[in-house]
Amino acid sequence: MTEVVRMGSREAETRELELTAQPTQITTGGIVLLVATTTLRGTFDVTWRIEGPVVLSPGETAIALLGATTVTGNRVTFETDDPDVADFQIRATLDTSQLAVGSWTVSVTLTRVGASERTTTYTDTADPVRVVQAPFASGDDVSVSLRRAAVAPTADQALWVAIRTSTNALGFDNYIRFMDRVWCDGRNGLGRGRKGSRDTREELRRTDRRTALPFPNVDRYRLLKAATEVFLMINCRTDHGDFRRVDLDEESARLHRDVRRGDLEAQYRRYLVETPDGRGGELDVLPYLGLVRRKLGDIPVVGRGTDDDDAAVCYGILAEKLTNPCFLELIHSYWLERSGLVQTINAINWRFQNRAPVYPGRDPLAGLDVDPLRPLNNILWGWAQDEQHRLTEVRRDNEYQHLYGLSLDGPGRRVADARARFMGAFHSLLAECMEFYDRDDNTVVIANGFDVLNGLKETHLLLTQGAHNQYGDLPWTARHEMLMSQWILSRPEMRDFLPSRVMVDSPEAWIDTVEGMNRLQGWSDISVLHFRDLAAYGEQLLLSIRFGAWTSVSDPDQAANWARYFRREVQQYCHAYRAVTGRGMNRRPETSSNGYAPRRPYRTYRG
Repeated sequence: MTEVVRMGSREAETRELELTAQPTQITTGGIVLLVATTTLRGTFDVTWRIEGPVVLSPGETAIALLGATTVTGNRVTFETDDPDVADFQIRATLDTSQLAVGSWTVSVTLTRVGASERTTTYTDTADPVRVVQAPFASGDDVSVSLRRAAVAPTADQALWVAIRTSTNALGFDNYIRFMDRVWCDGRNGLGRGRKGSRDTREELRRTDRRTALPFPNVDRYRLLKAATEVFLMINCRTDHGDFRRVDLDEESARLHRDVRRGDLEAQYRRYLVETPDGRGGELDVLPYLGLVRRKLGDIPVVGRGTDDDDAAVCYGILAEKLTNPCFLELIHSYWLERSGLVQTINAINWRFQNRAPVYPGRDPLAGLDVDPLRPLNNILWGWAQDEQHRLTEVRRDNEYQHLYGLSLDGPGRRVADARARFMGAFHSLLAECMEFYDRDDNTVVIANGFDVLNGLKETHLLLTQGAHNQYGDLPWTARHEMLMSQWILSRPEMRDFLPSRVMVDSPEAWIDTVEGMNRLQGWSDISVLHFRDLAAYGEQLLLSIRFGAWTSVSDPDQAANWARYFRREVQQYCHAYRAVTGRGMNRRPETSSNGYAPRRPYRTYRG
């Protein structure tokens, strides 16, 4: 309902439209009187607008107009024959029952209605109306809610985002898409429609020449080998401060705040530290690598702004490895080897060569015809010919013990240096994280990350002790060979050669082949998916521990943020480890663990 009230003449006119709201402070549920005073003449459409702490629906922002004779809908007419009348008023009421506590502003707009093509509007805004909570009275119901404590951001969160982005880029799904472009479209299909495709093709040509094999008729295998190395190069040698491939919605959920790419890039730049390059310049590096560079201050940095081949002949620290380290962990290859990946490709390779295994008994593959593998003949031929250039099981096992204290055959093999206490420290850290999550989910307490911080420091110290000798090369080579094995085992020909369960929705095609071989040989009844999870999530966790400067961190909130960010990885790793070993991590282990206790004897193909 609307009322148009004629006002008496005023001595002075200051504004054509003026809106007032009374009172300016009111408790929730009260009524605010709105008065719009105008000196205008004619017919106008009236529009009200309410703005405040939250956005309201149109039904919640309805304003009840007072009175009613010359207003139809939202249209009002200001006309009078009395020359003494100078002002008109539109009076309305606003019910604050639907308004949240806070400051609200109300505005009114008059749009002239007439034959003129030009639209004229007049707008005015009243002083803010502050809505406050009504005081409690006897018998009132009080609503109480508990919320998680606010999470203050820390400087190293951008590093964790970069690690996840890099490791996901090296995942099998991305590798398959890359290989499909190479295999189906040839070299010209690389990077089609993408920036940098010319550089990728040039890198493939250079790598193809460098990886030329000393035996003929292996062109398809050589292409597979070169393309896999190029895939590692273009996804490892990247600017970790580039967050264009980041899923902002997922990262916002992990970081408990809305993030933008620009925010992550700025945070990452702030996290980096400057370190001298030995020639009067500065390099921006991770704080951990800055500490390492300080210890090697007498060694120059080479290869800055030059070609890698030129830098390889110089003595010094490669600038690219210092500024853009490759995020790879050998534990990824360890868990894949434990899944049966290497044994499966070796068994197929032996059957392709008509060789029998060394252990007594009939070979289960002897009854399978290799004819379905005919399309892969050149690949398998090259794989057999190139065996002398691949890592042996002994070399991988020695490095597993050097880095993590893990062994494929148990503690029987003697090595010069083994990280026997590492897995105990790592699993203690995961147990601390599980306890931290219980406290953090309890909204009546504020969880302290001090125990998690101590676990991170201990694990970091043990982990970095193994970053010597073959650390820079063997993880790369092992990942290169594992990816090639996964690609071969994921081919449709393998599904025809080995019995597989089609209705099992394995996320990666090679898993079905390995599980089929495990069942056929009687090696294991554990799902390969659990080993894949241990490899993927274990790598991300260890990379964040290795490249974080945890020994110089004293803020427990930083460790608490690490635990919150990697919560999914920690919980998935713990579940997969329990499924594989039968042991959980819900309490601190009293003795160091070797990481894996096979349920069945571990056998492999050996010559």
